[in-house]
Amino acid sequence: MTGDYVLSCESTVDLTPLQLARRDIAYIGYPFQLNGRTYRDDLGQTLSYADFYAALAAGAETATMQINAFEYAEYFEPFLRAGRDVLHLCLSSGITGTINSAMLARENLLEQYPDRKIILVDSLAASSGFGLLMDRLADLRDAGMTMEDLARWAEENKRRVHHWFFSTDLTFYIKGGRISKTAGTVGSVLGICPLMNVSAEGKLVPREKIRSKRRVIRAAVDRMEQYAEAGLRYTGKCYISHSACRSDALQLAGLVEERFPLLRERPAIYDIGTTIGCHSGPGTAALFFWGSPRAD
Repeated sequence: MTGDYVLSCESTVDLTPLQLARRDIAYIGYPFQLNGRTYRDDLGQTLSYADFYAALAAGAETATMQINAFEYAEYFEPFLRAGRDVLHLCLSSGITGTINSAMLARENLLEQYPDRKIILVDSLAASSGFGLLMDRLADLRDAGMTMEDLARWAEENKRRVHHWFFSTDLTFYIKGGRISKTAGTVGSVLGICPLMNVSAEGKLVPREKIRSKRRVIRAAVDRMEQYAEAGLRYTGKCYISHSACRSDALQLAGLVEERFPLLRERPAIYDIGTTIGCHSGPGTAALFFWGSPRAD
């Protein structure tokens, strides 16, 4: 680990194990179930994303579980024992209450290690938007920022990470209650792809009902033009994630490159991991970028 503290997150950052290792970012995996068997989300290493989404498309039953306080304690304790402090970012509290378990683990551990620190931050982010935030934090850590200053920066800037996404298959959104059964059924019949985002409170919110995939892809890029730092002159990083619909992700990336010619790097494309994939199912594509603070 770089510096005198550990920069840590959760598997729901939807980056690759290699990228996290290169950026020196630790992570803890969420447990999930597939057809009654429990797995640990390890970013596609144990169960490939291809096999996971093929199982979902075939009708597999899935379930996710929060990381409990005992699991957090088991994860944090070796860092503390080695004399390291920890800055840990949790998946958005608008999606899960797991940060409460992390807080309980911290309370218990700091009784055992009173000279150590664990700082917890609610990322208010998910998927590769969470990953985009972690990537920036790693840059700032590598530039010499202290743990306390980095935590403060994260709190002040986390709402600047925008998440815009859509799905061509609403089955799992209906199943999870994020879209009503009536709206989902009508939308599927009419070919409607809802454009959704993550709100300022870190919740998944449907924003527009758009007919056809081509139009919803364009609408997502329109939102990037509207909210990105410097608008069409945006030069920062752009991440895209997808659940077994790489062609949609490539179309999205192509339009972003066409619309934002000053990008220093091409949009990076990642798989939506198993934890979030249990709720999105196949057919979701998401666009993430830095912009003005999210406000509802």
